[in-house]
Amino acid sequence: MIRALYSAASGMNAQELNIDNIANNLSNANSAGYKARRTQFQDLLYQNMVQPGSASSQQSTTPTGLQLGLGTRAASNEIIFTQGNSTETDNPLDVVIQGNGFFQIRLANTGQLAYTRDGQFQLDRNGNFVTANGDTLEPQITVPSAAQTITIAQDGTVSYTLPGQTSAQKAGQIQLAGFQNPAGLNSIGNNLYQPTDATGDPVVANPGGQEGMGTLLQGYTEQSNVSIVEEFINLIQAQRAYEANSKVVKAADDMYQQVNNLKQ
Repeated sequence: MIRALYSAASGMNAQELNIDNIANNLSNANSAGYKARRTQFQDLLYQNMVQPGSASSQQSTTPTGLQLGLGTRAASNEIIFTQGNSTETDNPLDVVIQGNGFFQIRLANTGQLAYTRDGQFQLDRNGNFVTANGDTLEPQITVPSAAQTITIAQDGTVSYTLPGQTSAQKAGQIQLAGFQNPAGLNSIGNNLYQPTDATGDPVVANPGGQEGMGTLLQGYTEQSNVSIVEEFINLIQAQRAYEANSKVVKAADDMYQQVNNLKQ
């Protein structure tokens, strides 16, 4: 009964974390470029009452054994990097990556590079491409204040036209970064990620190349890949699992109560 109490308690703790993860997914259903996370569970240690394969006699071995598990734990919540839907905005500074790449962002407060799928860019007072928080797109792209039109090609070439001129001038080149294991990226908020030892070093290339980064689409934003229906189904399953574990706790408590009420 002690095992049942602790195993059920571990199940309740794991489902609490699962529901926290689902709540975060749902809260970011409208965050541009957000990628949903999926909670993964692992069983804990086992108490071997009878070791599988142990000798039951001189001529035979135990075929299955007797092992009692000690519960579960939430091992990770993997980032699911499937492509989100593209929504047309007609804003020339909105860009979607049609592929697996990431925009490179230079953080103003630390000077480090971060990575994002959120392509909602703006211009600062100097004409630089920046995020909503003022962090600069890397490599830096600057457009003069007199520019009339801004064009972002599929290969990342940024050009603009000036009043009285018909030919476009190049402002810069957007480059994308890719990772061997993007699920290992560290989320730091503001739709930004930073690499870890699990991701490997970033591979930087122009869009549309052979590295699988993808191409760019101007005037669109990538929506979150969170499925509201799927998350509600996961929420119901987590709630039922939590309820089942709580009933195990209640059953074990009732058994203890019956034992304590036994009369000698």
